[in-house]
Amino acid sequence: MPCDYTRDEIIEKLRDIVRNILNVRGENSGGEMSGFLTTHVLDTASGLPAAGMQIDLYRLEGDGRTHLVRMVTNDDGRTDSPILPAADFAVGRYELVFQAGAYFGRQEDISFLDEIPLRFGINDPSSHYHVPLLVSPFSFSTYRGS
Repeated sequence: MPCDYTRDEIIEKLRDIVRNILNVRGENSGGEMSGFLTTHVLDTASGLPAAGMQIDLYRLEGDGRTHLVRMVTNDDGRTDSPILPAADFAVGRYELVFQAGAYFGRQEDISFLDEIPLRFGINDPSSHYHVPLLVSPFSFSTYRGS
């Protein structure tokens, strides 16, 4: 029976299947947390991972947004599983909202940084998107990690 796919298309489909299997099992070739959207939050004021910071993920559509998941960072400043695993991963615009004000314990007064929204686009469904946050009570920085 003839095949409708080229050799390269078959190889790419097999790679996608392997990525999905590894994501479901929580494994990848580097021994790190697998998944397509991850983060790592570092408290630059203390020099430590930001353990216990709440993070919300939204999918942006037009003028609205849809809440997808709420997670909390672990002792290493990471989430215990991918924020957006392969099964839910899709091209589009997203927003991560980091609850920095609550993390820094400034609920009694007005915090300089409260919620930190980071908007970004995902255009390659086969890539790992890593969005780290370096944060202190008065500043933050981010970049596309690996």
